[in-house]
Amino acid sequence: MPKTILLVDDEPTLRETVAEALALDGHVVELAENGPEALVKYREAKPDLIVLDLMLPGMSGLEVCRVIRAESSVPILMLTARDGELDKVVGLEVGADDYVTKPFSLRELTARVRALLRRAEVVPAPTVHDRAVDLGRVQVDLVGHRLLRDGQVEPLTPRAFELLAFFLRNPGQAFSRDQLLEHVWGYQYPGDTRTVDVHVHWIRRCIEEDPAHPVRLQTVRGVGYVFRGRA
Repeated sequence: MPKTILLVDDEPTLRETVAEALALDGHVVELAENGPEALVKYREAKPDLIVLDLMLPGMSGLEVCRVIRAESSVPILMLTARDGELDKVVGLEVGADDYVTKPFSLRELTARVRALLRRAEVVPAPTVHDRAVDLGRVQVDLVGHRLLRDGQVEPLTPRAFELLAFFLRNPGQAFSRDQLLEHVWGYQYPGDTRTVDVHVHWIRRCIEEDPAHPVRLQTVRGVGYVFRGRA
C-alpha cells in the first residue's frame, strides 16, 4: 500500500525533483513550501513520513519539527544545507529521526525514506517477560512505548525509545555505535555516529539519577555503550 509523504522545502526545483523521485518510488507526495503550510498539510494529510527542510520561511524547520513531535511520532527526515555538526545535532534533539545534508543524491534520500518507513512498521512483539521493566524510580512500558519517572511520563522521541528498548533487551552487552545504528536505525549509517550519542544523552536524562555520571547506561571506552541494569 502506498505511503503518504509530506515534503517541505522552499526551493521549487528541489521540491519538484525530490517529489518526482519519491513518487517513482511508489509514494503519494504532499507538498508544502513554508512552515505554517507544512503544519496545515501535516494535520490534513496525516502523512506516514515527513521530509522537512531546516531553513524555511515563516517558521523554521526546527520549530515545525517541535510542534509535530509534540503531537505525533511520525518519522521525520530533516534536510539541511549546512555541514555544521551543531545543526545536525539540534535537528535530532528537537525530534527528527534522521537527517540528510544538501547536496544529496536522490538514491540516498529514497533509501533513508524506505529505511525510516520500515522501522515505523516493524514494532518488535514483547515477550511475557519484557512487557515492562522496573528500574526503581523509572518504569519502562515496552508495550505502551512510555517511560515513567516517579509515575510521571517522561518525553522521549520514538527513536530514543527504540534504542532504550534495545539496551533493555540486551543488558550487559557492549555495542559499538555502528552496531547500534544497524540494529536500531535499520541500515548502515553513511555519516558520522553522533546520532547515537545524542539519543544516548536523551535516555540518560530520563533514567539516570546523575546523567553526567551514568551508572546504568555507560560508555565503554574504545567500544561504545553498555546497559548495566538497575543502579
